[in-house]
Amino acid sequence: MKQLLLIEDLKKYYPITGGVIRHVKDYVRAVDGINLGIDKGECLGLVGESGCGKTTLSKTILKLEEATAGHVYYAEGNEAANPENLKNYDITNYRGQKLKRLRRKMQVVFQDPSRSLDPRMLVKNIIGEALDIHKIAKGKEKVDRIVEILNSVGLNKDHLMRYPHEFSGGQRQRIAIARALATGPEFIILDEPTSALDVSVQAQILNLLKDLQKKFNLT
Repeated sequence: MKQLLLIEDLKKYYPITGGVIRHVKDYVRAVDGINLGIDKGECLGLVGESGCGKTTLSKTILKLEEATAGHVYYAEGNEAANPENLKNYDITNYRGQKLKRLRRKMQVVFQDPSRSLDPRMLVKNIIGEALDIHKIAKGKEKVDRIVEILNSVGLNKDHLMRYPHEFSGGQRQRIAIARALATGPEFIILDEPTSALDVSVQAQILNLLKDLQKKFNLT
């Protein structure tokens, strides 16, 4: 099995400041020396109590937060490599166009769709925004792609012109998943994607995610 992601001694510290001149007194060590490897196509679960740093780790891997120290290696597509070769793909300091290209391949679904979806945007714009940013499709091709993605998560074209508040919690999470799929990613982080949902809906979302992993060869 080829490895897609490798994390070495990853750290994310937040300074605690005090005094008149706001000097640094100490640090909150949200992520402190994490080592982790994920093979292409693997489904890996990270377990920990609330506040232990799971979300911060996710954001640091995705470069939504800058790492304090350590390295994240990620080999895109067919470049997925043996562990000893993966260190040729250090994304820790990616900026600009390199980071934008990486964003297409690495996506996230956050815990609470009522907070992660913009309440002022229609579904077609929530999903279509990523297609615009990455210049993936426009016009009729864009609409067709959005409908195809919606169908893949159990929704349809009748939902295009609705706002998030018009959906149930489970449907909103399906929209969030569709948004993550829009760019054609290889790697998706799911940050407790069912914890904000009713128990009756949780199994449906988990089964959907299993089906999507097989269909799109996701890690």
